[in-house]
Parts: sequence; C-alpha cells; structure tokens
Amino acid sequence: MLEKLIQQLAAAQPLDDEQIRLAVDRLADETVPADLKAGFLAALAQKGETPAEIAAFARALRDKSISPPLDAETRSREILDVVGTGGDRLGTINISTTAAILCAAAGVAVAKHGNRAVTSQAGSADVLEALGVQIDLTPAEAARSLRERNFAFFFASDYHPAFKNISAARKICAGRGQRTIFNLLGPLLNPARPSAMLMGVPRPELCEPLAQVLQSLDVRRAMVVCGKIANQKPQTANYLDELSTLGENTIAEFYQERGFTVSTTLPEQFPLQSATLADLLGGDKTANAKIVREILSGQEHGPKRDAVLLNAAAALFVAGKTKSFAEGWDLACETIDSGRANAKLAELAR
Repeated sequence: MLEKLIQQLAAAQPLDDEQIRLAVDRLADETVPADLKAGFLAALAQKGETPAEIAAFARALRDKSISPPLDAETRSREILDVVGTGGDRLGTINISTTAAILCAAAGVAVAKHGNRAVTSQAGSADVLEALGVQIDLTPAEAARSLRERNFAFFFASDYHPAFKNISAARKICAGRGQRTIFNLLGPLLNPARPSAMLMGVPRPELCEPLAQVLQSLDVRRAMVVCGKIANQKPQTANYLDELSTLGENTIAEFYQERGFTVSTTLPEQFPLQSATLADLLGGDKTANAKIVREILSGQEHGPKRDAVLLNAAAALFVAGKTKSFAEGWDLACETIDSGRANAKLAELAR
C-alpha cells in the first residue's frame, strides 16, 4: 500500500484522510521495512505537505496515543502549551519551557509536551530533569499535577508508543538530510489536547499553514510565530522558533471560531534591552537549568529574561489570562518579581 501512495505522491497528488489513516497504520507496523517507510516520508516531503494532510496525520497519530485522564473541571479550563517545532539549530536557552513555568506560576494550566534534545543540546525533557522536575509521571499522575499544580509535563516517548516503529525510518531520512512531516508534528500531538497554544516554527512561511492546522484540530486560541534575527551572517539561520527580541516577528493567530490573521511586527512596545543572538545562547541541560533558575528567581535581568518575558506575555494573552500582549508582559514581570515564579519551580521540583 505504501508503494502505491509513493507513486501518487510522486505524481504530486495529495493524500486524503483515509489514505493517511492507512499510511499511519503501516508506519506504526513493525513488520513493514524501515526503508519503505522512509521512502514514503521522503516522497511526502518532496511533494510538500498540505495543511489538510498535516492535520490528518496529527489526528491519526493522536488516535494511537495514550490519553491522560483529565477530569471535567480541568478540561473546562483553558489548557495551554508553549512549544516550538525545533529545527532552528541555534542553541538558544529553553525559552518555551521557561515561559511555560512562568505561565503556570501566573495561574494558567500548562500542559507541556516535549522530548529530549534532537537538534539542540537540551530539549524540554532534558532541562526539566536537570531542574528536578519529574518528567516520567504516569498519565494519572500528570493529570493530577495539571489539576493541582497548574503544570504537567507529557513526555512524548511515553505517550506515543507507535513512534518506536517509526524512529528507524526517521533516522534513515535524517541521515540523507531529508526532513519529514514529523519535524512539524511534535507540537500537534500533545496528549492533553490543549485548547490554547503558542507554537514556534523555524520559517515564517510555516506560520499560516500551521495556524490552519491548529484550528482544524479544535484548538480554540493560538499564535503560531517565527522570530527573525537581525544582522545574521547569510550562512547561518535567520529565524528562531520563538518570538524574537532581535528582529521582526511573523505571527498567525486566531481566537475561538474567528478566522485567523497574519501579521509581521517588531516588539517595539516593550522595554527590550539591546541584544544579539549570542546573548540568548545556552549550553547543555545543566547550564540551561541554571539559567532557568536565574530567570525565574529574578537574578537574571538581561536579554535572556527579555526573551522569556516576551514569549510568556504572548502565551498569557493566548490563554486568555490577560486582555492584551502588554498586560501579559506586566503580569509576567510581576510573577517573577513577586517570587511566585521561583516558588512554582520549587513546588514542581519537590
């Protein structure tokens, strides 16, 4: 069946939902050769994935995931994820993870979905582990943590058993320098099914199609963002999969059932300090955990704090905690300066 789909993709013909469901079944089948799976993923990437195809893949894979038992009261709240696809390969600090903890301290229920590092030195799972936050909670424990502590980490490898039979094919593609749809799917597969998302992507042209995907997956409120890095050398990456304090940001956003808008804006309304990419670089999980502690405790007042505040401001607005981006910035600052952010980290690390 995958051979027929490869021929269809080679003819630049899109896949329908049923074909994608069957393809995901075959990708998750341990008896199907990894080379054949890799050929299918490469053919899909070479054709170019449509928003409809990405959404169908996400639905099919979410159907194979383990769902945490969230109670009705938790489910009735706005549940937020702050996440990037990865892939910018810049080695920055864990901006999304730090912003996620900050949002939880400000009173938002945060379901953080993530994994260990693939294209960086420290993924969200790595840095949370270094901070002493338990990353291997059972589904029931994670649901309780989200309800009682406003934060739970959903370790991707524990919630997506089908991935173990897809990893070999992804490694084959990676060895050939071939990206796959799985470079985009990670943030779409959060088993807690968040209702609000701040999602970062590494190229601005991805903002609009990924916003379409999130809307079709019944996310109620979202920003999909890509931040430019001004004055970068031509041979290096020019974009962050975060909101950038270093240049203009492309933002695709939607709220409830309203259509989405796409804009490009500079973060000029905020009191940002002058900075370069070097000011945002981190290291391994131990070094990045130290930086997270310094930001959340209020010891860090430089550009790293600014980057976290900017992303937390957007996330607080997306989650409906504040009525504007500017109010989100003020609340994020107050949450750090009052000690609540540091207290939340200490609570999560117990």
